[in-house]
Amino acid sequence: MPSAEAKLKKNRCANCFDCPGCMHTLSTRATSISTQLPDASGGWQEPENPHTQRMNKLIEYYQQLAQKEKVERDRKKLARRRNYMPLAFSDKYGLGTRLQRPRAGATISTLAGLSLKEGEDQKEIKIEPAQAVDEVEPLPEDYYTRPVNLTEVTTLQQRLLQPDFQPICASQLYPRHKHLLIKRSLRCRKCEHNLSKPEFNPTSIKFKIQLVAVNYIPEVRIMSIPNLRYMKESQVLLTLTNPVENLTHVTLMECDEGDPDNINSTAKVVVPPKELVLAGKDAAAEYDELAEPQDFQDDPDVIAFRKANKVGLFIKVTPQREEGEVTVCFKMKHDFKNLAAPIRPIEEGDQSTEVIWLTQHVELSLGPLLP
Repeated sequence: MPSAEAKLKKNRCANCFDCPGCMHTLSTRATSISTQLPDASGGWQEPENPHTQRMNKLIEYYQQLAQKEKVERDRKKLARRRNYMPLAFSDKYGLGTRLQRPRAGATISTLAGLSLKEGEDQKEIKIEPAQAVDEVEPLPEDYYTRPVNLTEVTTLQQRLLQPDFQPICASQLYPRHKHLLIKRSLRCRKCEHNLSKPEFNPTSIKFKIQLVAVNYIPEVRIMSIPNLRYMKESQVLLTLTNPVENLTHVTLMECDEGDPDNINSTAKVVVPPKELVLAGKDAAAEYDELAEPQDFQDDPDVIAFRKANKVGLFIKVTPQREEGEVTVCFKMKHDFKNLAAPIRPIEEGDQSTEVIWLTQHVELSLGPLLP
């Protein structure tokens, strides 16, 4: 939707709701019929905020105040036009006779004194200042003796999500209108191309650059870290995830001596010497329990587990400093195929997509060293 319409709706969807308890999207389902078909979006009655009139009046007051400040700034920037300025430049453009021609109700002095219209004075909005109350409403008599049921009491997050009511009991919660999603403006750091534009309708904007690195480079994550001690070898479990749909071959290599990228390393690392094969990404295979696993003939000393397009592997780390954070660095070499749609059509007889080998520098922080 356009930004003006989103602003009018306070950046919230009129049909979709969020659960006030678990913050997930709500869906309505009829319980009086046997078929389990989802119904149309439900229309929950919205409770009326008792302070709506006061808030609207405050907003109008501050809008008028901001308008007055803007007019004052414009008055200081624009100097009033002098009375002799039209006469001084009238002959240059051949307007002398026209300006000197007498008109009914319009003389030279009146034409010379014309200026920008500053706008009519709006009716001043007056607000009543807030007053402090000496006496507050007392608590119920059984407030301190009544047993507390935590399942019926709202959490702090649930109360802050509804600041206009701040319900105390779970029975006072109401569904909230879902916030509209918007894409953030993102530019490439090197070439400054516009990767994505801010828009309330993400489907209407396409990426100008399709080859985003995060969609093609295998992802390295730390899964488990043992107790790291000075000059003692430990095994760290990492995971490699293949983001593309075809097989990816990965080779881990240690950094060479004098490598400028290896300045932050504080530990010696031993990586698997063999080439690792990552299965292609398949969204349907994650939910298919009957799918036959592929046989990659993995070495159990190197590969801890393998699941879909993810593989767990061991690396050996030996800290070289007695204190501080443990940081390891190594190189990751993998193959890459440009799977984006080509600009020109592929002719018959052309070779298949060329495989390019890329090398990435990986730096992992494994946390503090134990004494």
